[in-house]
Amino acid sequence: VQLQASGGGLMQAGDYLTLSCAASGGTFSRYYMGWFRQIPGKVREFVAGISGSGDSADYTHSVKGRFTISRDNAKNTVDLLMNSLKPEDTAVYFCAAAHTRSITIATKTFDSSSLPPSAFDYWGQGTLVTVSS
Repeated sequence: VQLQASGGGLMQAGDYLTLSCAASGGTFSRYYMGWFRQIPGKVREFVAGISGSGDSADYTHSVKGRFTISRDNAKNTVDLLMNSLKPEDTAVYFCAAAHTRSITIATKTFDSSSLPPSAFDYWGQGTLVTVSS
């Protein structure tokens, strides 16, 4: 599975931004899709994830209520709508795909709101989001 993320940019606090990730090379609906973010020198952090059917989503606490993840299985895309951006949202954002079995195994140890990068099998390149105050 190949993933291509896009949509990053320089924003101001309070703005909204949508990141998109296009997938190719696999049966998209079979994958749990996630968004992570990383600040230089820090661990890559789970932001949001969505089930293959799109009927359930998970969010890390700091973005819950502000960010919305969605997917279009007909277009093989997953989006992350980020509202009320804060300077602390500044990071490189990555999209990732996980086999269902990988998530099942991961959730035996981790809460679904804090999935580790190791639970994901495929990664796209990052897209930088910078939020100024």
